[in-house]
Amino acid sequence: MEKHFVLATAGHVDHGKSALVKALTGTDPDRLPEEKARGISIELGFAQLILSGHDQERFHVGIVDVPGHEDFVRNMIGGIGSIDLALLVVAADDGWMPQTEEHVQILIYLGVKRALIALTKSDLGKIDNIAAQIRHQLRGTALANSHIIPTSVRTGEGIENLKCALALEFATLAPQRDIGKARLFVDRAFTLRGIGTVVTGTLTGGKLRRGQNVITQPQNTSSRIRSIQSHGRDLELAEPGMRTALNLPDIELGSGTAAIKRGDVITIVNLATPSSTFDVLLEKSPRPGQSNSAARPLKNGTSVYVHHGTARVSAKVAFLEDETLACGQSLLARLRLKSPILALLGDRLVLRDSSEQHTIAGGIILDPDGDRSNFQSAGQQELLKRRARGPDDVDICRQSELTRSGVRENKTLLRKSRFSRDEIASALLRLQSRGAIILRGEIAAAAGNWHELVRRASELIDKTHKEHPEKRGLELAELRAAFSDQTVNAFDALISDLCADSFVRAGTSIARASHHAALSPQIQPAVERVRTAVSAKLFDPPARKQIAQDRHLQEALRFLIEQGEVVEIGAEMVLSREAFTQMKAAVTAFISKNNSATVSELRQQLQTSRRIIVPLLERLDRERITRRIGDRRTLVDETVARSDIALD
Repeated sequence: MEKHFVLATAGHVDHGKSALVKALTGTDPDRLPEEKARGISIELGFAQLILSGHDQERFHVGIVDVPGHEDFVRNMIGGIGSIDLALLVVAADDGWMPQTEEHVQILIYLGVKRALIALTKSDLGKIDNIAAQIRHQLRGTALANSHIIPTSVRTGEGIENLKCALALEFATLAPQRDIGKARLFVDRAFTLRGIGTVVTGTLTGGKLRRGQNVITQPQNTSSRIRSIQSHGRDLELAEPGMRTALNLPDIELGSGTAAIKRGDVITIVNLATPSSTFDVLLEKSPRPGQSNSAARPLKNGTSVYVHHGTARVSAKVAFLEDETLACGQSLLARLRLKSPILALLGDRLVLRDSSEQHTIAGGIILDPDGDRSNFQSAGQQELLKRRARGPDDVDICRQSELTRSGVRENKTLLRKSRFSRDEIASALLRLQSRGAIILRGEIAAAAGNWHELVRRASELIDKTHKEHPEKRGLELAELRAAFSDQTVNAFDALISDLCADSFVRAGTSIARASHHAALSPQIQPAVERVRTAVSAKLFDPPARKQIAQDRHLQEALRFLIEQGEVVEIGAEMVLSREAFTQMKAAVTAFISKNNSATVSELRQQLQTSRRIIVPLLERLDRERITRRIGDRRTLVDETVARSDIALD
């Protein structure tokens, strides 16, 4: 059984990280001539280590070797954003050094909770003293109980012990989760002759397959994966936790707007869109000493560099309440980035100062689509405070989103999060069982919000009944206009809920089931006048405007139409129900007997006028009783037509 993991080194410059990687794998991760000349890592280096575990387990470990020099911390952060385990390297001759401390803080800010400590250059002695120093420095952190393994590249001491310790760690680690949201954070992009553009990075969140269409963000450019490799092996499928190389021949390098580079993200189609505003929980480590510039409080409005994945973007900090973030504190904040990046709820990031000399804070994204207008709103504040208490709790994140937005489409809820579709669906069912939310088909709503929508709709219908008792109900179009902020699915669900309770849908309107349309006494005479007008000449009544010449007559006519006693056959023509039924039966009978008929033939047969027969036939066409072919009418379906006659 094969499992894939990513291991990253961390530690001060010249403490032997690259030499240790070479001793473990046989691969020298320093590949640049300048790195060879200076004897330090500048860029990220990569190697593969294959370890054996129990029960025929094999661990394919992609190692990311990061630079330790303070000038290249930005490169270091880009290499450890999606790792499973850290290998913290501390040399026996130097012990704990400034970059050791900064690297540990970065690991903590990024949520790394598992590490091994390689005490290098152990042949120089002082092992016990340095081990005690390491324990002292890591006290109170998630890495406090990490195993310390003395090693010496020069003598070979401890290398096998380190491999065994790594195998034990990976045996107890769960492989990276497949949440169906694959992202590859690009750390290298180059061109190979005859192949085209190749990008490499650590794949997280999901699988990528050869031939699959993918999107490069934030450019939003599409491409297709021609081939996949992991440490030189051709693959059909790359899985989470793999160091992955993708051949994307239709993507260009360079400085153009569509060109790909380090910091970009390769992801699946329709995952999410980039954003330049994030609401986050920022924390400042309590570890920096007072003499360290990183210990200075982070002030509101400060310009910083945000490191996320392999990206680095300048930004400004705005706090929700307090004006400064001091060591050991955490505060809700908004980050306004100079350029957008693709990030998800739950992603972690690192902040460095504008001079890029110090790591000053870390954070976790609570809202990946911060709305510039709502940061101070009560709803947004409540969402952020809830999520700050449980950013990895799918129930909290889902309910907080519904509480803020009220009603949402299921497919859009937590799309930009580190939760899988199944996790989100399960959370919905749990919240529904607790009565916290309402599920209706394709939509979900906070229970309180949904009950408020039902109450509002009920009041609008009742108001119509009170003000217009002659109407059979409130027109659905009017009700839809009152709820224009809701989606079609949400509105349909609302109507279904109303009709499941004490309302009924009648044609294009909705009413209380107990409502019976009734005209006021002053309108009753107008009703009789309309009835007389449409019945005097059954097949040739007056035009609508002649029947309804004043407000009372118009109201009476609308009432009779809603009650079904009068039928609209056109914008200006109406018939009594009796006339409409008889004329429809006569039309279908004549066409059935003669196979087809013209307008003139039908007009003569019914002894009516052209102004009546034309709109009547057009209505029958719309009802699919008749079909017009040239200047003749035929029956759409004689069986259907006869059944319609019987029903009428």
